[in-house]
Amino acid sequence: MLTVNEIFYSIQGESDHVGRPCVFVRLTACDLRCVWCDTPYAFHEGRKFEVSEIVAEVERYRCGLVEITGGEPLLQEDVYPLMDRLLESGVTVLLETGGHLSVARVPPAVIKVIDVKCPGSGETDRNAWDNLSRLESHDQVKFVITDRIDYEFARDLVRQHGLETRCAALLFSPVHGVLPPARLADWVLADRLPVRLQVQLHKYVWGAETRGV
Repeated sequence: MLTVNEIFYSIQGESDHVGRPCVFVRLTACDLRCVWCDTPYAFHEGRKFEVSEIVAEVERYRCGLVEITGGEPLLQEDVYPLMDRLLESGVTVLLETGGHLSVARVPPAVIKVIDVKCPGSGETDRNAWDNLSRLESHDQVKFVITDRIDYEFARDLVRQHGLETRCAALLFSPVHGVLPPARLADWVLADRLPVRLQVQLHKYVWGAETRGV
């Protein structure tokens, strides 16, 4: 049994699958309180679903890409059988996780998008650094960046850990409405970083306050 905030069909707004149709399964609850969080409604709102009910709802959209997100999806034990069942159905599964809980039990075939918390989030001390050693070649690491301090933190981590050689994509995402994307682009280009500048496409298409997209 899982507590689900929402299930919806939209365009993938982030990751290296940006722009593709995708089914999103947003699970309820998070034990982080990032300053820039844009889904606080997922902290508490939701209703109970059996794993089989979620899979049936996902299959209704006939889409080959599914993202499990939150909240923090790894807080709920039944997320693991959900990932297994979705993989068995033949879809590509992405898991977006806050990076503070171990990803050791995530099935290898799942594409993990690990959100490493920069200082501006207020949650840097919660990062589970062991997760970087568990990256698969298809995984992705995301840094949500508020300002120059966050940028330098992320830049230095990429260089220190050689992250560009250990995963499929490094995502540098400016906080929407706070850090202008052009400024972050200038920093990335000046340092010749092997990263992908990521804006949240769905917010440009439907607006920052629109839910279910």
